[in-house]
Order: sequence, then C-alpha cells, then structure tokens
Amino acid sequence: MPTTWFITGTSSGFGRLLTERLLARGGRVAATLRRPEALDDLQAKYGDRLWTALLDVTEAKQVHRVVDDAFKALGTIDVVVNNAGYGVFASVEEATDEQIQRVINTNLLGSIHVIRASLPHLRAQRHGRILQVSTAGGQTTYPNFSYYHASKWGIEGFCETVAREIAPFGISLTIVEPGATPTGFAGSLDTSPVMPEYEDTPAGEVRRAITSGAFALPNDPQKIAAAMIDLVDTGAAPLRLPLGSDTYDDVRAALVSRLAEHDAHREVARSVAAGEPS
Repeated sequence: MPTTWFITGTSSGFGRLLTERLLARGGRVAATLRRPEALDDLQAKYGDRLWTALLDVTEAKQVHRVVDDAFKALGTIDVVVNNAGYGVFASVEEATDEQIQRVINTNLLGSIHVIRASLPHLRAQRHGRILQVSTAGGQTTYPNFSYYHASKWGIEGFCETVAREIAPFGISLTIVEPGATPTGFAGSLDTSPVMPEYEDTPAGEVRRAITSGAFALPNDPQKIAAAMIDLVDTGAAPLRLPLGSDTYDDVRAALVSRLAEHDAHREVARSVAAGEPS
C-alpha cells in the first residue's frame, strides 16, 4: 500500500535505500539531505513523488520550517524517519570540543528537533509513525565510541518517554537498532589524532580492528531497509526493533550483565528507604 514518508539523511546509507525502495513501489517521499544533488537521479525518474529539501538537523528553526513545508506540500505524511547521523571515532580524551558538540547536536538534538516539529502535524492527522534510527550502541557500548553512545543512549531515553506520551494521539514510535552494516558510515567516522597512551588499551584494539578490516560488518543494508518498511506495512509497533545478530547478541549480553549487577545491589537499594533501620 503506497504511503508517504519523511526521511532525514537521504544522500546515502539507510536513508537512500529507504527512499529508493519506497519510490519503486509507488510511494511518496519527502527526502531531506545536505547535498540535494545526491538525489537528482531519483528526482528525474520519479518526478513529483519525490519532494526534496536541504536540511541541517542541527538548525532547529530550519527543521521546523522544512517539516512544515513538507506537510503543506504533501498533505498527509504517514511515517517520519530520523536517520541523519554523525559519528566520532576517538577515545574520550582524543575527541575535540567541536566534535563532541556536533555529535550531540546531530544525533540527539537534531532528532529531537525533527520529532518536535512533526508532532503537531501527526496529532492533527490522528495517526502516524516515527522511526528513530539508533544502533546497537544505543543500549551497549564499544571503546572509541563514547560520544556517539552518549548521543544514542540519550535519544533512546527521550524516545522511550515520547512513545508513552504520544500513544493516546494514535501515533507510535519505534527505535530501530541496526548492527554493524556496510553502508559507508564507518568510513565517514570523524577521527582525531591518536594519543599513544591509549594504544595498549581497548580503545587501541578496536581502532586496529577497524583500520585493518577485521571489525565485522555482518549485516545486509538492503535487508535492513526492507525490514523497516515491512514493520510499517504490518502495523506492528514495538518500542525497539533490533536488526542484526550482532545487535541481538550484544544488546542481550549487556542487558543480562546490567540486570545481574542491578540485582546484586537489591538489599542496599532497599536499605535506604525512609523508615528502615540504619
């Protein structure tokens, strides 16, 4: 069934793949990106079923204007996809202040801007879906990704709250967590000069694995894009959708470990309740 989607970050990766698939099956897409010419081939092929706009999600006023324009141009928008992202690959001391600010502004605040700008329109429709693209790193961690994790753990907490707030309006929200996938994102990670102090630490080990190609990228980006579309088609609305065996295994291991540690402190946690003997 043809639907209308609003997708950020469509010049490459999952955003581009979603756009291609949706247009090919007769849908409409409002595609935002920082390089509009990247979709010239699709514009020529699909005409007015592809609406494009220049968008930097770190600019809140621009986000609101573009989202308003998209709803005005297309009328109903069924699905909003927060896909635009930026990654910093550096140990905690190596990253620059500018890199830290950009990853938070893009992945956390940028996604928040898009959701806030979309909600008045989705509420007025009394229906809609939000897909927040996160990662396995939204619930587990890997060395050299501390600031990326900060942004993804942050947006997952935000989205989990928002999902409960907007459900009464007929709007659902799903956090999509792809695993390591060859979309070109790994090659676009921003880096900083390496500090020799971190060479013989887990940060150095992960760096060498990525630069040598030993870091596995086991997932199929086309299948991930298809799974996201299938989720909407079926009407299922889980809070989280893990995509990839690595995501499933790594997140499950992290949750089991956290639960075990949590349970280990059961008695001390309860001992500080008011009225309990000290």
